[in-house]
Order: sequence, then C-alpha cells, then structure tokens
Amino acid sequence: MKFDIIGDIHGCYDELILLIEKLGYSMESGLPVHKDGRRLAFVGDAMDRGPNSYQTLLFLFNMQDHGLLLYSPGNHCNKLYRLAKGNKVQQTHGLETTVAELEAIPPSEKIQFYERYRRFYEALPLYVSLDDRKLIIAHAGIRENMIGEPFSKKVETFVLYGDITGKTHPDGRPVRRDWAKSYVGTPWIVYGHTPVLDARFVQRTVNIDTGCVFGGKLTAVRYPEMEIVSVPSLQPFFPEKFTSFDA
Repeated sequence: MKFDIIGDIHGCYDELILLIEKLGYSMESGLPVHKDGRRLAFVGDAMDRGPNSYQTLLFLFNMQDHGLLLYSPGNHCNKLYRLAKGNKVQQTHGLETTVAELEAIPPSEKIQFYERYRRFYEALPLYVSLDDRKLIIAHAGIRENMIGEPFSKKVETFVLYGDITGKTHPDGRPVRRDWAKSYVGTPWIVYGHTPVLDARFVQRTVNIDTGCVFGGKLTAVRYPEMEIVSVPSLQPFFPEKFTSFDA
C-alpha cells in the first residue's frame, strides 16, 4: 500500500483540497479516491488558528465514517477533545478561532458537533503504524524505543507535544529538544507539530509541518517514495512562527 501523509492543516481547508487534488485524488464522491489505490493519512492538528476548522473536521468525520481515516491526533486535537467533554480549558493558541466558528452555527448543531468530535477523537490511535511498522505517523514524533510500547502518559506526552524540557519560550511555547537528531530507528517517522519552512529530513524522520496557517505551505510526503508535494498557503506570512534547526 502507498500513502500520502499530509502535515498540520490548522483549518486551512482550501489548501487541503488543493493539495489532495494535486496528489491525484478525485473528490467527486466527497471522499478522496486515487486511481492507483493510494491512501491519505494525516499527522494531526487539523483545527485551530486557520479560517475553516469546522469544514476540515466535517471532511475528516466523513472519512472516518467510511473507514478511510488514518490520523495521528495532535495537541490541538486533544485540547478540543477536553473542551468537548466539558472540561475547563484555556481558549488560546488557536482554540478560540475554532470555538468562534462553532458559536456561529445553530446551538443544536454545535451540540451534535461536540458529540461527534468526542467519538472521532476516542476512535483514534495515539499514533499510526503502517506497512508492518516500517512507517509510523506520530504528531510530534516518537522515539524508537516507544514504538509498540503499551500506552503510557510518557509516550502520549511525547507524541502530542514532542521532547519537551519543561521550560517555555517568552511567548509561552514549550522549549523542545531536537529528538530527530538522535533517532536511530529503522521505521520512517513522519511528524509535524513544529513549523519549518521546508520539509525537514533527519535520519529516517521527516517533519512535514510547513506552517500553512502561518503563510508557508501545506505539505505531503509520499510513501514509500518519500517525495514531497506542497501547495502554497493562502494565509498571511508570519516568518517569526517558523523554527530553524542546525541540522
């Protein structure tokens, strides 16, 4: 099986459809179908910050309903899930944009959406393992010794947030170690979470969050070819939102 893995969407629905079409999928049925039998997969964080999280999630719900969804949930997915369960969460770092979209729809539809989102999230694996564990899709990455481990809070934290140090940047973002530099595993790890200007290959890892919501690109990596396919963002460009690495 061949896969096309799409990076962090963050509500950039128009760019998502453009990228899906560029990858060779037909959307005539409302679902992405490829003439060569390829399948889409996602590194998570489909919502928040961008202009159309609601439509993006409805699209993913439809894929899930038809047994087509391969999706590794991210930290934004987790935060929206906690809100959907009725927990108190800070509506910051982009969640406020998704909430504003939901406040604009009829109250009955909003209630139905939150119920559907809870089912959506609860059906997701922590990370996606494909091609007999030769390909791992994990939102913020994963260490080789964590692959196949029983669920633990440690693994969940790493997959959702990356290799965090416990410290924060002045703007509140957590300081993260560059875990990919020390990765020595055999499986390919495809991840996102940390916006970079161009897809970043290090060892057998690739970060495909190219900051679409910050005016960069929406990027996919084709597996097993490991070819990059991107479409330009339709959003304003904020260069300060991108991370540079010495690699």
